[in-house]
Amino acid sequence: MPSYPFRARLKALALAAAAFSPLAPSLDAAGDPPLTWVDPDTGHRIVRLSREPGTSSLYFNVSSYTPDGKKLVVSTPEGIASIALQTETLTLLIPGRVAIVGVGRKSGQIYYVKGEPGSRAVYATSEIDGSTRKIADLGPNETVATVNADETLIAGTTAEHRSRERPPQALPEAAASLGRDAAGAAITSAQRKDQGLGRRLAEHIPMTLFTIQVATGTRKTLLSSTDWLNHLQFSPTDPTLLLFCHEGPWQAVDRLWTIRADGSALTKIHERTMAMEIAGHEFWSADGKTIWYDLQTPRGEDFWLAGYGVESGRRIRYHLQRNEWSVHYNVSPDGTLFAGDGGDSEMVAHAPDGKWIYLFRPSILPVWEPKPDEDASRLIVPGIFTSEKLVNMKDHKYGLEPNVSFSPDMTWIIFRSNMFGPTHTFAVELKRSH
Repeated sequence: MPSYPFRARLKALALAAAAFSPLAPSLDAAGDPPLTWVDPDTGHRIVRLSREPGTSSLYFNVSSYTPDGKKLVVSTPEGIASIALQTETLTLLIPGRVAIVGVGRKSGQIYYVKGEPGSRAVYATSEIDGSTRKIADLGPNETVATVNADETLIAGTTAEHRSRERPPQALPEAAASLGRDAAGAAITSAQRKDQGLGRRLAEHIPMTLFTIQVATGTRKTLLSSTDWLNHLQFSPTDPTLLLFCHEGPWQAVDRLWTIRADGSALTKIHERTMAMEIAGHEFWSADGKTIWYDLQTPRGEDFWLAGYGVESGRRIRYHLQRNEWSVHYNVSPDGTLFAGDGGDSEMVAHAPDGKWIYLFRPSILPVWEPKPDEDASRLIVPGIFTSEKLVNMKDHKYGLEPNVSFSPDMTWIIFRSNMFGPTHTFAVELKRSH
């Protein structure tokens, strides 16, 4: 595995690219994707960070960088590993089949669940020296999903019994034509997923939302519900504030909620005002001041990235074009830029040309100054995104969600892709190469 400096290798490859730039990247003689290339459609350089097929960056809202910003934690066929962003050196940290919870924002420890049903537990392993400790055992219907900002609490859910429905995931593109609707038309993968979500929601399985103290393993129940509780995310800065969702078809649920770690201050973040309005795929800004989420008014017709100020209550909406809609969005560490991972024509936006990795530059539309007696805080602040295409994803199959994230130094956007067949982890440089 090459371990010479990342930027030095880029410089050498850039000189070579100046003499010869292929029209499109292709597999090398060994059948591997290229280590780097300049996207001929965008002018941005792309680097393959992974060496082994099946290496995948994490879900878009999971903490996946070490606190110093130098390493990215990924999933590999052998277990959980880190990739040094400057040298591309991959180090296996946790061997075996595990479910990662996230990287501690304070210590850099890796939190994860390991074990078979009936004997599962949550653990923490040091990224520095590999030392490991068990935090708590988990019941057969329990899962944990997030660790708080100061790494004193882990949050999770437990269900009274297992769902009869396997929680639906994005289906491979090949499955899109399986099944027919009442009119005889092929059911798309998105429709099949929506149907599965609806069946699971209708089961009304009693669930609880709980925390576990990292130091002692002590549990506390925050909320009991027959709604489907999911997508737990502690604030990256406030160790007492937890974001979660009511899962299900987005048009059928009030999805976005926060709650305090003592069980108080249950708050609905978005109030639907239109039939078939949907909101979801929520995530935090790096400073913990804003909750961002995909908003459509109504579903599949008009597209926004919406923000809610946790302390101020200020609401902002950035408008997107149909082709710019993305499965997931993310925001840069300083809050000045956004990214999206696009989507194919069978997804909710039905975008005819949506298969791109995007960089978005936000701008607020001119607004009038409120009169002294007007309450401007109740008005939504309108804005737009100016988009730049970074990666042509025409060969990517969106059954695998790319899950974009900004590198801590804001020079790269990290994503995963199967554009060459197997899953690999890539980085695209924000600065254009030509």
